[in-house]
Amino acid sequence: MKNKAVVLGANYYIGLSIIRCLGVKGVKVTAIDYSKDETYGFHSKYLNEKLIGPHYKKDPDKLVKFLINYSKKQDKKPVLFPSADPYVEFIDKYLYELKEYYLIPQNEKGLYTDVMNKESLHRLAEKHGINVPETIRPNEDNYIEKVEEIIKYPCIVKPVDSPSFVSIFRKKLFKVYNRKELLDSVKKATDENLEVIIQRIIPGFDDHMYTFDAHVNQNNKVTHWVTCRKLRQYPINFGASVYTEQKYTPELYDIGAEFLEDIGFKGFSEIEFKKDSKTHKYYLIEINARTTNLNSLLYKCGINMPYIAYRDLIGEPLEPKSIKYDTNLTFWYAYEDLLAVKDYIKTKQLKPLKILKSYFRPKAHAIWDIRDPNPMLSFISSKFKNTIKKLL
Repeated sequence: MKNKAVVLGANYYIGLSIIRCLGVKGVKVTAIDYSKDETYGFHSKYLNEKLIGPHYKKDPDKLVKFLINYSKKQDKKPVLFPSADPYVEFIDKYLYELKEYYLIPQNEKGLYTDVMNKESLHRLAEKHGINVPETIRPNEDNYIEKVEEIIKYPCIVKPVDSPSFVSIFRKKLFKVYNRKELLDSVKKATDENLEVIIQRIIPGFDDHMYTFDAHVNQNNKVTHWVTCRKLRQYPINFGASVYTEQKYTPELYDIGAEFLEDIGFKGFSEIEFKKDSKTHKYYLIEINARTTNLNSLLYKCGINMPYIAYRDLIGEPLEPKSIKYDTNLTFWYAYEDLLAVKDYIKTKQLKPLKILKSYFRPKAHAIWDIRDPNPMLSFISSKFKNTIKKLL
């Protein structure tokens, strides 16, 4: 396999999992980040080359030139992998320029952004008959009255552009309990020139959150898929997976596969659903158009998504495969799960004994891998240094 893989971002465990999934198959992997600080993915034994490049947000044009110059030095087009939402947005913005020099699944510029953007995603979902939470927009006439009549409190104020919102507020959304909190939350967002929507909270605890993780090939067909169920999130209730099980849920394939194929999506996608605890209907919450947080779990289940994408793009696709049974495997990001557990107990949403029992299952770790321990050692070292700095 002469095509190299280029991973954008190595300072988080998603990038690390891409590096490992490709490296273990003998693919030569290059990781590019804008800083060496806390970039623990650079310490993986599966990495062939690590480069420091321009920042995707501060100098996007320079990063494009940096990537093009790198590709020109290679014998064959590298396969490009984004490890975080901002890198997906970057690739989508410069898709046509980058596709001349890199193998990228998507052909249609703007589709990545459309599925990541909550406003356009909801329009797409409604057009294709997919359930989405009831939504009110602040620019509608009498929106406060509509919220109080249709959605009711508590409800959520959710960003249209999640990466920008998270970078400013360090959270995925605002949960509001009354009119004053609603007005304050909308004002906070608009003061930062961020567009938001207001949604009904679908009833059900965090274990009513499900994912449909799928690869759509270049012929626009879902060839590989796994379904999972979140058990704990951080921040709790409206956060990212920190303890998640693989759970075979065929209904999600029936909903998700057709939707992805109909909208012309290609490559890896993770659709997040919430199951209404009262009606048992599944509601589409969001789509991740890049490798998922749960990638190490999918790999341990037998579905190596980065390698599947790589082989598809170099013209040597793998045989279709899906996991149609429960493996009892769980994904565990120990660092944030411990923070989540503290909050679940504090708010009396979970009991300590139930949490303790949940740990007695085989796990796919976010960072730790006995075959590749150095990234974990680097992660621990950076956290220790940060703690010392705060103490001093």
